[in-house]
Amino acid sequence: MQWLLDPFTVSFVRRALLSGMLVSILCALVGTWVVLRGMAFMSDAVSHGMLPGIAVSYLVGANLMVGAAVSAIAMLAGIAWVSKDSELSEDTGIGLLFAGMLALGVVIVSRSSSFAVDLTSFLFGDVLSATVGDLWMLLGTVVVAAAVSLVCFRPFVALVFDERKAFTLGLHPRIAHVALLGLVVLAVVASFRVVGTLLVFGLLIAPSATAYLLGRSIIATMSLAVLFGWSATFIGLLTSWYGDTAAGATIAGVAVAQFFVVGAGRAAQRRLRLR
Repeated sequence: MQWLLDPFTVSFVRRALLSGMLVSILCALVGTWVVLRGMAFMSDAVSHGMLPGIAVSYLVGANLMVGAAVSAIAMLAGIAWVSKDSELSEDTGIGLLFAGMLALGVVIVSRSSSFAVDLTSFLFGDVLSATVGDLWMLLGTVVVAAAVSLVCFRPFVALVFDERKAFTLGLHPRIAHVALLGLVVLAVVASFRVVGTLLVFGLLIAPSATAYLLGRSIIATMSLAVLFGWSATFIGLLTSWYGDTAAGATIAGVAVAQFFVVGAGRAAQRRLRLR
């Protein structure tokens, strides 16, 4: 069984494991609300919509996370404007901004030859390059997300299950919705360095969706999502080490595979009960 531990004797793999575990906690805290609220498409759009901000920040030598945050917030503002000031639905606004921001990012990237090497890292992440500073940043983000989830727990629950009742109870569902969007931006921006702008969506949604199949409560779902995220990180890094595959993509792929394995198991269990 020594082969299970051999990769983690290397310092950068240990940091990758710790960073993946922290991202898993962060994504479980946020992803559970996203899955229950039905905001998966919104989260996917935000993860793609960061590309223009990342590209511009890289070109001007600014902080990539600041650029990603500004780009994500601009995208959410655009979606809100489309859904509020036109007769179109929010889904239409998301689709428009999704395509527009992604196209803008690709155009910016295509105009600079300096992105030839770095674009893959931006899109798919580089979990093996995680630094001690990244770990502290992720830890701080987890604390913030946990605090917001704790303070807004009742408004979030009301928002998820009955928005109209939340109005009658004075729980301010619109403010809760904005707070939830803020958590999505926080999770996506903090995680993109580890799993990339294209793959952060998988780690944000897949463990929480898998946990939803098994969880009996919101807290139980969050806890299971953390465990699924941790197992995906461990198995993904192990597979990447011995299979010589991209670590971030492998982690996200394992997380998605877990959902289908658990889903197939649940379906088989239901068929046996019917028999």
